[in-house]
Amino acid sequence: MDAAKRQIAFVNIAHVFTHYGLLILATAVLAMVLQDEPTFGAAYGPILALGTGMFVIYGLGSLPMGWIAERTGRPVLLLLFFLGTGAGMVLAGLATGPWTLAGALFVAGAFSAIYHPIGTAMLVDAAGDHVGASVGVNGVFGNFGVALAPVVTGLVAAGLGWRYAFLIPGLLCIAAGLAYWANGLTDVARGKAASKPFPAIPPAVVRRAVTVLLLIATASGFVFNGFTLLIPKLMQERLAGSPELLPMIGALAFLVTLCGAATQFTVGRLIDRHTLKRVFMPMALVQMPALLVLTQLQGWPVLVVSGLICASVFGQVTVNETMTARYVAPALRAKLYSIRFSVGFLGAASAAPLVGWLHDNAGGTTAVLVVLGVFATVTLCCAIFFPNREEELKPELWSREAVPAE
Repeated sequence: MDAAKRQIAFVNIAHVFTHYGLLILATAVLAMVLQDEPTFGAAYGPILALGTGMFVIYGLGSLPMGWIAERTGRPVLLLLFFLGTGAGMVLAGLATGPWTLAGALFVAGAFSAIYHPIGTAMLVDAAGDHVGASVGVNGVFGNFGVALAPVVTGLVAAGLGWRYAFLIPGLLCIAAGLAYWANGLTDVARGKAASKPFPAIPPAVVRRAVTVLLLIATASGFVFNGFTLLIPKLMQERLAGSPELLPMIGALAFLVTLCGAATQFTVGRLIDRHTLKRVFMPMALVQMPALLVLTQLQGWPVLVVSGLICASVFGQVTVNETMTARYVAPALRAKLYSIRFSVGFLGAASAAPLVGWLHDNAGGTTAVLVVLGVFATVTLCCAIFFPNREEELKPELWSREAVPAE
């Protein structure tokens, strides 16, 4: 394996830990109310809300990463991601009360904020003409993090206790960082990207693409985080029936999120052959109706419709990340990824307290799904206005003097 492929491998591994770490609490809370009620209480919503600070800093922290990378180098930041995120998870496992747990999660979120603007930029620079496929594979790794978090957390929490559900992945994340350090901190992907000139895209088209991208990031970020946080509770209430069945809840959540992983892999390859809008629209169209249908379901049909929603939500992520690669020059990508992920994760940060509050005070999982459906409608409206240009697949056509209106 050459240096560039090793770098991409570590970027993909980092994606696993990013999403895994953010979703440990969503399943661990089901064990905490049983195993540690004197310390954390017996209410689902307040414990889940302890992750709010983690998601807020995860979003805000993304914003300066592009500028910091210009001074420190992207590999150094990726190393800090591994070590800092792992340390935050370990501290969460050692927490002595709600405030120390919230603080540990905040630390994990702060270092996790490094990944998307920096890791995605490094990945896209190395992808060459196959950005969609590379982003799709990277998305599969991220989705494995999402899918493994509930099932592994459920098994570990049931067998060893909820603290080990944080401690074990935290130590593994630190170990991955030390392995990355041992392989050297050279940004080999950046040189590869610089060897190929970026086409001169008309500024009006770029402005339209970036504006729609940021609007989509806000709405889809809320839906992504809200639904992934809700999945364990949804499986418990609609299928498993009891918090004592943590391993079953985790396994069901794992099956649902695997649909998202499979979709990202497929969408990544479709993007290399079709314009982004053509791939994006079918997923945007299915999301809102599926969320509303899910409000009325019980039993095994919940798995099918939840899998369809995950396919739509996770598939959109691959499209969104490829948008920046197609419309923004490499020199500006890390900065725009910083802005895009900051905006998206700020929308996502509001999901943790809102999901908990809606569930406990406004109608349970049904109320949460209705609100997610409203935000999915916003995503659809944004997708309608995204550019649909053949030049995405044939960049040499951007050099034409006249750009016809759509």
